[in-house]
Amino acid sequence: MLRTFAAACALMVALVTSSLAAETPGVTTKEIRVGGIFPFSGPASAIGLVGRGILAYVQSINDRGGINGRKINYIAYDDAYSPPKAVEHARKLVESDEVAFMFSQLGTPGNTATAKYLKSRGVPAIGIVSGSSKFTEVANFPLTTTSLVSFDTEGKIYAKYLTKALPEAKYAILYQNDDLGKDYVNAFKQFLRSDFDKKVVAVSYEISEPTVDSQIVSLKSSGAAALLVAGTPKFAAQAIRKAHEINWKPLIVLNYPSSSVGASLKPAGLDVSTGVVVGTVTKDPVDPRWATDEGMKNYLAFIDKYMPGVDITENNYLFGYTQGMLLETLIRQCGDDLSRENIIKQAKHLRDVELPTILPGIKINTSETINMNYTQLRLQRWTGKDWDLFSEPLDATSE
Repeated sequence: MLRTFAAACALMVALVTSSLAAETPGVTTKEIRVGGIFPFSGPASAIGLVGRGILAYVQSINDRGGINGRKINYIAYDDAYSPPKAVEHARKLVESDEVAFMFSQLGTPGNTATAKYLKSRGVPAIGIVSGSSKFTEVANFPLTTTSLVSFDTEGKIYAKYLTKALPEAKYAILYQNDDLGKDYVNAFKQFLRSDFDKKVVAVSYEISEPTVDSQIVSLKSSGAAALLVAGTPKFAAQAIRKAHEINWKPLIVLNYPSSSVGASLKPAGLDVSTGVVVGTVTKDPVDPRWATDEGMKNYLAFIDKYMPGVDITENNYLFGYTQGMLLETLIRQCGDDLSRENIIKQAKHLRDVELPTILPGIKINTSETINMNYTQLRLQRWTGKDWDLFSEPLDATSE
């Protein structure tokens, strides 16, 4: 009798679980479909490598049997950093591929273009790779969480650093003429207040421009002793190289999206890039200090198996791997309830998550009012061979 009752209960649970899965787009008892959009080609293709890292990490999850019996079908499309293409792909992912949710969509322009559509369809956009401050406004983006320190926070950290390092100097900002670049300029305005106009000269560039050489020549003439580059890797590399060519030697600060050795410093010249400062959340896989670190050893073993031959100085692969671990953490935390309601709920209930490739002291804590996976950065300086990490975790309120 008891066995019959237990069997009946087990059957009921199985039926309910199967029913719930069937009711959630992209979820079956054997699979969960997740969507991503990246600039695998085009002017920002260097940061599209994040998507390559995620795809490889998802493969490693599936090779381990998946999560709770389900394999992850991560479907990623190339928008070439074009907002219209991002919208086209988002519609395909939702309406044709029927993904359960979007994960790690990369780029401020594309995320901006697709946000309204995804919200209207009730599709969570988890861990988007954009630091635009607007996405941190939970009331306007209730189904969104972010995986970059907001550009506003990052900009204030840099403004604070420069006013301490060069208190009497003038600062130059080369910024991408979109939400990405403008957030950094606004952060300096908010931090410097009435001093902004006399201490800062800011010049923009369009993502479609072939070079930023003329902007760098113009900024040199301002007499600035520091240069913040707020854009993407291609233009960061050009800015470093051109400053060197015209014998301008400002303290150069790169924003996090341009902080990769492989994408920004190598094209500019590793020696030429000596002294460049960046804010980061991840460990550097070629830094000797992490040689015995378990997280880095696992990452390098992963690269050897799933991405052999890639340039490990290209930090965007590492960030993609880290995003993959975050995706795994989230799905495991959801348990067997992979409804869209629970996905966003769990994405906003991450508690003291310490991923093994993230710098010590930086933890992920989200809530109903804080949708940012990262709110802190640590500053590091390029020595010509590796990074010298010289700060503790900093946020917008750090002294």
